[in-house]
Amino acid sequence: MRIPRIYHPASDLTPGSSVSLSEEAASHVGRVLRMEADQQLELFNGDGYNYQARITSSSKRAVEVIIEEKQPNPSESPVAVHLGQGISRGDRMDFVLQKSVELGVTDITPLFTERCGVKLTGERLEKKQQQWQKIVIAACEQSGRSQVPVVHKPVVMAAWFSDLAPALRLTLDPYADKPLREQQLTQQRVQLLIGPEGGFSDTEIALAAEHGFLPVRLGPRVLRTETAALAALTVIQYQFGDLA
Repeated sequence: MRIPRIYHPASDLTPGSSVSLSEEAASHVGRVLRMEADQQLELFNGDGYNYQARITSSSKRAVEVIIEEKQPNPSESPVAVHLGQGISRGDRMDFVLQKSVELGVTDITPLFTERCGVKLTGERLEKKQQQWQKIVIAACEQSGRSQVPVVHKPVVMAAWFSDLAPALRLTLDPYADKPLREQQLTQQRVQLLIGPEGGFSDTEIALAAEHGFLPVRLGPRVLRTETAALAALTVIQYQFGDLA
């Protein structure tokens, strides 16, 4: 039986220490999984390690564990991928976030674009960002990652471009001259720009080119926004990362 993995956002995970799980985690362990004392858990806090733990007491609202062992987690890709994703409607954005974590993305910046059909401001924007981060954490629990990708504050494309470090910068274009597989990686960092459901405007395409984003193609077909992101991440990890 697979040992459940639980995110515990604290730095006090040292072998021999006793830890109280957060209210949300305790509810999941005690109420949903119905786990009891002496059963095993695997905790992680985003530092790249797994912490083997044993439950010492469990109820529907409170769970106490003792940390028994600290182990490095070698699940991270050798290439860091920062995904700039045009915000899409409904659950498509949630799907991209979840699956991109499984494919090893390290950072995600949701982007407001000219053809973005989603309006988020103020408190709604803050709550949506928190919701997206929870989706990422849940994907880490499922996929076995112990470093949690950051969902950055949603911004317009120009703001994202102005804050980027040097990297191989790619964006998808089914009519581009070169396929993604012909790109060369000179440093272990990639920035991937994916458009929204309606694609980028001519102005946005020109802006991306000005900031060094190279148009590449994956094949002859036009992909939906959620398909494009995941297909590109798969090729990047196969070519430069750890997918075999």
